[in-house]
Amino acid sequence: MGMMSLAQRFSEFVQPGVPLAPYTTLRLGGPAEYLAQPRSVAELADLMKAAADQRLPTRVLGLGSNVLVSDEGVKGVVIRLSEPAFRQIDIEGTRVRVGSGTPLMDLIRESTLRRLSGLETLVGIRATVGGALRVNAGDRTGEIGQYARRVQVLDRDFQAVWREHDELKFGEQSSNLDDPVILSAEFELDIDSADAIVKRMRKAWILRQSRQPSVHEPTARLFRDPRGLTAAALIERAELAQAKVGQARLSERHANYVVTSLGATSRDVLRLLEMIRSKVRESSGLQLDLDLQIW
Repeated sequence: MGMMSLAQRFSEFVQPGVPLAPYTTLRLGGPAEYLAQPRSVAELADLMKAAADQRLPTRVLGLGSNVLVSDEGVKGVVIRLSEPAFRQIDIEGTRVRVGSGTPLMDLIRESTLRRLSGLETLVGIRATVGGALRVNAGDRTGEIGQYARRVQVLDRDFQAVWREHDELKFGEQSSNLDDPVILSAEFELDIDSADAIVKRMRKAWILRQSRQPSVHEPTARLFRDPRGLTAAALIERAELAQAKVGQARLSERHANYVVTSLGATSRDVLRLLEMIRSKVRESSGLQLDLDLQIW
């Protein structure tokens, strides 16, 4: 008898051949070879070990707001930490412990209800806590990393360990969190009046909305802003503001976002990306780095 497939071995939380498009904001792409939604850290660790034994790649999918899944789909195991075990929020005083699968918005809501301040300027960022930590989500008004006291990860030996504050490094849209899976995090927040928190939240929300297209259409941010410049300005300067390939086009509200319409494929987006990169390189000499992850 050959090896049992992961879907047979972990039939309660692993399914084969699941379409990933519904789990991403672009709503594009093919199926995952396996989609896993483990219900505990123990199940997750067993699964990761089994995948490693079978030399299957593993990826964690959060809210899917910066992921382009290829039309052919994704080999290996795609993990969603969407079960309650990974979405707990525990608050004691100013210390907040939260599961990595928790949507950032839920964490902000719970903190704000307790008059805990710090994360409210991240309002409107579509990410899980784990995804936000990995890229140190935020901007000049505040980043998630500055409030993280420690982060629990599943390391390469499939053990749950805490990365303490002095081991963590957060940079501009980056962190040194390169372990296979982020499990949970602990934040230290400040106490403030509800009014002050809501005022900052409203201001951050208006600013962020003005910088991105409507969340009601399938959309994603394409490129990182090069130092001191914006990708959007470089795209406009290269006269690409309304560029379109197939059913993928740049948003009229913001040139650094792609919007897809019915019948779009991931390939349309990839061709649009390549076109923009080469034209921007010609017009400005600059190489744009992707913000979008391509799976």
